[in-house]
Amino acid sequence: MRSMPEPASMRIALVTETYPPEVNGVALTVQGLEQGLRRMGHAVEVIRPQQGLSDAPDARQVLVPGAAVPRYPGLRFGWPAKRRLSALWRGHRPDAVYVATEGPLGWSAVRCARELGIPVATGFHTRFDDYVARYGAPFLSPLAFAWLRRFHNLADATLVPTRELSDFLRANRFARVELLSRAVDTELFSPTRRRAALRASWGLASADVAAIHVGRIAPEKNLELAVRAFRALQRQQPRARFVWVGDGPSRAALQAENPDFVFVGTQRGEALAEQFASADLFLFPSLSETFGNVTLEAMASGLATVAFDYGAAREHLRDRAHGRSLAREDADGFVQAAVELATRPDLRQRFGIAARAAVLPLRHDAVCGNFAALLADLRPRNAA
Repeated sequence: MRSMPEPASMRIALVTETYPPEVNGVALTVQGLEQGLRRMGHAVEVIRPQQGLSDAPDARQVLVPGAAVPRYPGLRFGWPAKRRLSALWRGHRPDAVYVATEGPLGWSAVRCARELGIPVATGFHTRFDDYVARYGAPFLSPLAFAWLRRFHNLADATLVPTRELSDFLRANRFARVELLSRAVDTELFSPTRRRAALRASWGLASADVAAIHVGRIAPEKNLELAVRAFRALQRQQPRARFVWVGDGPSRAALQAENPDFVFVGTQRGEALAEQFASADLFLFPSLSETFGNVTLEAMASGLATVAFDYGAAREHLRDRAHGRSLAREDADGFVQAAVELATRPDLRQRFGIAARAAVLPLRHDAVCGNFAALLADLRPRNAA
C-alpha cells in the first residue's frame, strides 16, 4: 500500500449515522479512522445520532437526534442537522470534514461544509441501489443510484476501498473518486486466538472441520448458497459444523430450518477474533458488499476463504494462493471449492498462512496516514 507524506496536525470532523456498539463495516471503519487519527495527533470530532436514552458522548463527540432504520434492527439514521452543524463549525471550524453515510445527517453535513467553504470528502460504503432491489423494489434501483451519485458529487472527493469500485463509479459519472485501502488489526485477528475449548463447545474435535460465516444474517447476503456449500462438504465430512456469527432478519428462519447449525450471535473484539481463529474455513457468498471487512479479518486469522471475485476478495484474495475467489455467477464453483478445502487440511493450512502474510501490510496507522493526507490535499483543490 502506497504511503503518503504525513500532514501537519489538523482538526477533522467525522460525520456518521452508524457507530459502535452498532456492528457493521461502516461503524467499525469510522471508529478505526477516528482512533488512528487521534494517535497521529489530529483533533477529531465525531458527529453521530444518539443511540439511546442512556447514550452519552465523550467531550469529542456531538450527538444529534435520530430514528431507527426500517427493517434494519439496531441501526439508526440521523435527522437533518444543518443549522446545528453550521453553528458548530462557524465556532470551531474544522480543516476538513469526512461524511461516511448518505442519510439525512450526511446530506446536512455535505451541504453545510460546502456553504462554509470547508473541504469535504464522502465515503462510498453501501450500494443502496442494490439493496432496494433485493428488498422487493427493483424499480427504485435507478433512482437510488442517481441519488447516491448526486450526494457524492457534491463533495470534493469520494473515497472508495477498491480499484474495482473506483472504476465502476468513474464509468458512471461519479467525479473525484479516490482510493483509500481498508485496514485490519492483525494483532487482534490472529491464528494465535484459536481456542480448543471454543471448538469443543461447537461439538468438534481437533481434526474436525468448522466452517464459519460472519456478518449480517439477511436476504442480501446470499445465504442459501452458504447453506448449500456447507451441506455438500458435510457429506464428505459428517462431523463438520457450520458456525454463524452475527444477527439479522433471516436468523430465526435459518435456525429453524437448520437445527444443527451453531448460532453465536453478534461478537466483538477478542470474542470475535477467537471465533474466526477457531474455525477452519470461511464461507462468504455475499454479492452485495462494497468491500467486506470480514474477508480481511478471516485472512488475518489464517483462514482459507471461499468468496466471489469482487470487493475485498478481488483486491486482496488471490485464487489458489489464499483460498478460492470465484466468478460471481459460478455458484457451483463456490460449492466445489468449499468441498475441496474441507477435505484438504494441507491446502487449508497453506492458504491460511499465505492469506495472513498478504494482509499484514494493511496496518491501521498506514491507512489513517493516507486518509489524513487525502483530506489535507482537499484544501487547495477546494480553494481553487
